[in-house]
Amino acid sequence: MEIWEFLLYMSSKAHLQRILGTRDQRRDLWGPFICFWTLTLVPLLKYVFIVLRADDNGEGGTFSLYSSICRHANVSLLPNRQVADEEVSTYKLKHMPKTNNNKSGVKIWLEKHKQLHTALLIVVMLGTCMVIGDGVLTPAISVFSAVSGLELSMSNGHHEYAVVPITCFIIVCLFALQHFGTHRVGFLFAPIVLAWLLCISALGIYNILNWNPDVYQALSPWYMLKFLKKTKKGGWMSLGGILLCITGSEAMFADLGHFSYLAIQIAFTALVYPALILAYMGQAAYLSRHHNIYTSYQIGFYASVPESIRWGVLIIAILASVVGSQAIISGTFLS
Repeated sequence: MEIWEFLLYMSSKAHLQRILGTRDQRRDLWGPFICFWTLTLVPLLKYVFIVLRADDNGEGGTFSLYSSICRHANVSLLPNRQVADEEVSTYKLKHMPKTNNNKSGVKIWLEKHKQLHTALLIVVMLGTCMVIGDGVLTPAISVFSAVSGLELSMSNGHHEYAVVPITCFIIVCLFALQHFGTHRVGFLFAPIVLAWLLCISALGIYNILNWNPDVYQALSPWYMLKFLKKTKKGGWMSLGGILLCITGSEAMFADLGHFSYLAIQIAFTALVYPALILAYMGQAAYLSRHHNIYTSYQIGFYASVPESIRWGVLIIAILASVVGSQAIISGTFLS
């Protein structure tokens, strides 16, 4: 799940910086408010507590959800009753499990209109195509954002020739190793992700305490209302960038076959969610004290990282971007 990786470049979007980098300190507090409620409503409440329950015998993904619907309603346009299905353990039971014969209104409505069968399949295929598109674009964006931290550690004459080649090399290696499977290097994923989440949590706490301890006030809806009132149309247009902080949430559902529902629920609520909230609030605390930011690299994630530990954070970020990219790639194949 690469949702943790979009922290690297979300704060570097030009339209967000134009609003966050103003002289009015209170307007800087809209960012953590929007991120907090977006992360709470979409990944936490929607995916972790609702969507993940809609599994197909422990499998997630768009077609797994479609298969589950077709099993309970006669709406399938794809052949799903093969001879091999007879080998499924359910068919070998002496007493078939009890089924509820009471059809709901939605089920009757779906089965009655044949056009809805086609529409449902089109929606499923469209959703799968979106996940595939995400799986193609996300690795490039995540790895490039992580490697871009070299801009702060190298001179202008060198980083321009290093960031793109290094990113391309990592991406090529990542996709070239897919046919070997993830079981050989999977044992490294958990320590890397844990190190990255603890790292951004520590950085978030450091930035909050060092730059603006009052940033917690951003959780009040008052700041959002004040922000929209002052920025008007520009404020509404900038909200599109907030979607970046939840990109990758769908990978939790697509990768459900690798982990149990309870494992994902515990990991997200106890570690991932608090780490992201602290990280975004730390970013807001830093930006509230640094308004005069003009160059592109200084408005990114690495600007708020102390120089003494920047190389270590850079290495962890690159490794985490590879793990996050692998998660969406696996989700692409599973969807």
